[in-house]
Amino acid sequence: MQEYAGVRQIPGEPRRRWFGSKEFDLIVRVSDSQEFIDFELCYDKHHDEHSLTWSKTAGFSHMAVDDGEAIMGRYKQTPILVPDGAFDIRRIHAAFLKASRSLPQDVTRFVLRALEQHPDFSIAAN
Repeated sequence: MQEYAGVRQIPGEPRRRWFGSKEFDLIVRVSDSQEFIDFELCYDKHHDEHSLTWSKTAGFSHMAVDDGEAIMGRYKQTPILVPDGAFDIRRIHAAFLKASRSLPQDVTRFVLRALEQHPDFSIAAN
């Protein structure tokens, strides 16, 4: 994964850092004191894309990406996030661990620790 330069920042919001690869997009938000606040991890980008978000205050949210291409013969619509249920947290963790080798270690640690807090992570290990 590599970090994208020139990521648009929104005034009044925490700074965003964006990393990407063939299979993942990762956006982390960082406070003024350089602490990680939350992240959005988009995975399976080229087939059945999903978005997993985590924050200290809200916990986890898992969404499917509706790419807007469902209606044949019409122009593509804007992609949107739609609620999606269960997912394989262990698969996402393992794939992210492999893909994150080129990320800064603090970013990797932050995301992996959060993923390991998911309730199904410990269940899947048993």
